[in-house]
Amino acid sequence: MKKINFNKNVIDSLFVTLGSILIAFAITSILKPNGLITGGITGISIILEKLIHIKYTYIYYVLSILVLVIAWISMGKREGIKIITLSIVFPFVLIVFERLNFCFIKNDMMLASVYFGLICGIGSGLVLKRGYSMGGTDTIAKILHHKIFTFISISEILLCIDGTLIASSAIVYNSNIALYAIISQIIVVIVIDAVMFGFGSKKVKLEIISNNHHDITQYIIHSIKRGVTSYEVKGGYKNLARLKLLTICSPRESMLIKRYIAQIDPDAFVDVLPVISVWGKGVGFDSLSGL
Repeated sequence: MKKINFNKNVIDSLFVTLGSILIAFAITSILKPNGLITGGITGISIILEKLIHIKYTYIYYVLSILVLVIAWISMGKREGIKIITLSIVFPFVLIVFERLNFCFIKNDMMLASVYFGLICGIGSGLVLKRGYSMGGTDTIAKILHHKIFTFISISEILLCIDGTLIASSAIVYNSNIALYAIISQIIVVIVIDAVMFGFGSKKVKLEIISNNHHDITQYIIHSIKRGVTSYEVKGGYKNLARLKLLTICSPRESMLIKRYIAQIDPDAFVDVLPVISVWGKGVGFDSLSGL
């Protein structure tokens, strides 16, 4: 057990270090030299640098520690531990890369937005994949949701924070900068999703209610080679108990199941839900024990 924990800690350190290096490189060598802006504490720091003329790396360090302290006080030790590593280590890495004064792309804002989104997205994905937090606006959103806006989801609060930040960049800089910020943020989100959940085809979850549930179950198990879970549900209109089938498969397989159901029970009810990733044993599923 100790060896497993040691190996895990080593891998965590490698992922976090590499992720921090990539994010710091993207900020100091792409974002900053091209006068671009982004969301999160990075964006706040860059905007404040222009307004109060203090190096953004130092502003980032102060803000990240401040967020850590607030999270520790308002949400407890457990939440604080999740972000303490990145709150201390990443600003230091950022300062080191800033002093290297290396420029990867300059005088091409569109290309810089794309490259920043790709590199920063990969770095952030590596950090988040190991369960760590950057301690940025996502933590601020958690605090606001926990203490004040309990009736608003964290994602909505985060959208408001980053949206306000990007909108303010249009005032401090210009509307073009805000547009490039939106482009880079979209790319960052897409790349983070790809790093965390892979590039494979997405899965769908089918929830099926049919009088021919036995035949459908046999078809899915023996023809599609997928597992099926069944449980009893009760309709609100007629108050009758029915059996609902649940299976997870690829989009192509879902169309084969749909075609089969249409042949034997056109009156069946099928609910289709997108699934980002599946962990466990199964064709095309990600292993729970994977790194």
